[in-house]
Amino acid sequence: MTASAAPDETPGRQPEPGLRADAERNRDLILAAARRLYATEGLGASMASVAREAGVGKATLSRRFATREDLINAVFADRMDAYAIAVTEALTDTDPWHGFTRYIQAVCAMQAADRGFADVLTMTFPAAKTLEARRTEAYNGFLELIDRAKATGHLRDDFVSEDLVILLMANAGVVAATADAAPDTWRRLVGHMLRSYATPGTAIPPLADAPAPTALYRAMIRLGRPHDTRPTR
Repeated sequence: MTASAAPDETPGRQPEPGLRADAERNRDLILAAARRLYATEGLGASMASVAREAGVGKATLSRRFATREDLINAVFADRMDAYAIAVTEALTDTDPWHGFTRYIQAVCAMQAADRGFADVLTMTFPAAKTLEARRTEAYNGFLELIDRAKATGHLRDDFVSEDLVILLMANAGVVAATADAAPDTWRRLVGHMLRSYATPGTAIPPLADAPAPTALYRAMIRLGRPHDTRPTR
């Protein structure tokens, strides 16, 4: 016996307008809930928790998004678009070194603004075709950005594209660790890394202030409770 289709997905006939509206509303609720959870908890948020946050059943979630990758692809499609656009804009900068530093800062800021996106940039999702296509587009643009910045003599010759991946991994860790305790700490990390990428005598962006010792202490306490996603006080 074959499984019956959902009321709004019956083969061979067009869903009734009311059912189509319900399906679209549920999809919007699920996406909004996933964005909230991923932004605060990262991609570790389960599909079950997304369903609860959205106020829908697991079956409804599965009809809209059959896999975790399908949901991630839908949630972060616009952010991956912005990620790809950032490198395109950097390539239009008449100063390649400035374009390079602007891109690094922009991408790390995207990570800091959304913990889920911080995870997305340091992971791969082969089944999420659209997301991975945009990642590839951004990567190819970054390779060109590297070559242009090196040609100015301001970017070290030994800088390679993998160094960006390393930075994004490090930044994701800092974003997750400092969270509400010292949310601007990532700026300090990025500033130091840009200094390490530059050749001697190159103009570099000003270094952000270090976080207060008490703020770092709260972040360290947070790290001691890795499963506690509540903001520190």
